[in-house]
Amino acid sequence: MLTRKEVGRQVIHALVGILLAGLYYYDILSALAVFLGVIIGILISFISKRTENLPIFSWFLKNYERQEDRKNFPGKGLIYYFVGVLLAIELFDKDIAIASILILALGDSVSHLYGARFGKIKNILNGDGKKLLEGTLAGTMAGALAAVLFVPIPEAVIGSFAAMMFEVVKIDFNDKTLNDNIIVPLVAGTVMYLMRLYL
Repeated sequence: MLTRKEVGRQVIHALVGILLAGLYYYDILSALAVFLGVIIGILISFISKRTENLPIFSWFLKNYERQEDRKNFPGKGLIYYFVGVLLAIELFDKDIAIASILILALGDSVSHLYGARFGKIKNILNGDGKKLLEGTLAGTMAGALAAVLFVPIPEAVIGSFAAMMFEVVKIDFNDKTLNDNIIVPLVAGTVMYLMRLYL
């Protein structure tokens, strides 16, 4: 069911990615700044487990954080988001990194929103059946349309499609499921890089 909180989460998800991609494009954002953002996020998360009176952060947690994350790992999604952005910036050329961040921002958000609102067909790649095929396809289109502003059409489309396919697959590492905020930009960037290298 698509709740107001979930819509808000996904809108913030998209806007943060667009903002980070824009700042990186204009050389305002550096890998060091993103890394510091991760460290600060972890510290704030640690503090917020012990108090609910942190200015701004506590309000966002109350209104947009999933209940299980708010209790166990406050700010989890945003922290992993910054980790995914950091890896994209560090591993890939600037145009591919920006395209990967935008696929994360728009592809991931649209897939959740569209799938929850209009989806009917279960995606067979998703083990728990929560991800729907219509959402995956809509996310692929949204991610590709954003990425094509920075990379060639074939790279944008295939990179976005691969990222959205991996987004629905649960990838476990030492009994923990890897967060899709890390998986999506890594898969998108890797596929675009390999296409450029070999095609």
